[in-house]
Amino acid sequence: MERTIVGIDVGGSKVCTLVGEVDASGDLRVIGVGQALSRGVRQGVVVNVADATAAIAASVEKAERTSGYEIERAYVGISGVHISSLNSRGVVGISHREHGITVEDVDRALEAAHAIAVPYNQEVLHVIPRGYVVDGQSGVRDPVGMYGYRLEVETHIVTGSSTCIQNMVKCVEEAGVGVDELVLTSLAAGNAVLTDTEREMGVVLADIGTGVTDIAIFIDGAVWHTVTLGVGGEYVTGDIAIGLRLPPDIAEQIKIQHGHARAAQVPPDERFTVSAFGGDAPHVVPRWKLAEIIEARVEEILSMIHQEIKRSGYDGLLPAGVVLCGGAVQMPGLQELGRDVVGLPVRVGPPRRLRGLVDKISSPAYATSAGLIDWGMTMDARPRLRKPAPGAGRRFFDWFRALLP
Repeated sequence: MERTIVGIDVGGSKVCTLVGEVDASGDLRVIGVGQALSRGVRQGVVVNVADATAAIAASVEKAERTSGYEIERAYVGISGVHISSLNSRGVVGISHREHGITVEDVDRALEAAHAIAVPYNQEVLHVIPRGYVVDGQSGVRDPVGMYGYRLEVETHIVTGSSTCIQNMVKCVEEAGVGVDELVLTSLAAGNAVLTDTEREMGVVLADIGTGVTDIAIFIDGAVWHTVTLGVGGEYVTGDIAIGLRLPPDIAEQIKIQHGHARAAQVPPDERFTVSAFGGDAPHVVPRWKLAEIIEARVEEILSMIHQEIKRSGYDGLLPAGVVLCGGAVQMPGLQELGRDVVGLPVRVGPPRRLRGLVDKISSPAYATSAGLIDWGMTMDARPRLRKPAPGAGRRFFDWFRALLP
């Protein structure tokens, strides 16, 4: 039986809606793509409901036209510096030891881990199991069916501002789409770009977007640490605009067309022409000058990522290094600069395992969008990973469809 899944990534520069179709064999194929210029969103937070709603609606409408489906529900990415996380442990006794551990026992253990003090203005987005311990035996991935007296679960809990969550849900719903689940963007992007080996060995996923950088650390196949930094690609664009005295839109354009993250690798004779403020005649700018501005700011962002890795305490457990994704990581020289600053292997990660309209979404800028539909596809196989935010009217979902044909 075929079913469809929709993911909506509301970013700082674009809103991207993907429609995926899961066939009878379980393969996911992208059948619809809709993209619109983002408005009303800054650093992952809605700052203008009307503008954000209009941008989401425009993206959804384009995805409906390309896919031929009417979109009714979607998995929606959420980010922002209001996101926080912590690790928690839950312990329960086994109800009926003669039958082994049941799904109900696992749910009770997760509920025990969830019994933490959450500030009144925060809501829980995810309660993600990191691993289980049965009668002192650690390293258990799925305890259902095992015999034991005592079950422990280690979880990673993600929370977010109630106000920010409700504003995002409001914008999506006013665009005519119900919210299946809000998904932390770093978790969604990790689904799309990381390999199973990287997750097992220990890896950092850094999604550098327009206004924020989302970081997630995966060890032993599970997420151990998540955080959002309040800097992104627009931080680089702003310095270019100031340093070269350009309008922000022109600064963004030349960053994409002529940018380089390593000034020493730019030939000294390369030049480009640009129009500055004031309507003056276009003037010639050495490319190395642009690269110097970019390198300083990108190095600062990478240093903040490095500091966060050290602050997590897991810096010695990451042999797979750092995987970069997002719209700001496609610049030449960034991968080499990342290795120098972070001191770990660094690669740029485009979405993996995509089928269908892959030519439109094969770049790292679409990692979150692709990850959202992958998250929805695998949710049936791991229902206990989802923890919908209370109070937003999303307690019950139709898990077997995201839209109606």
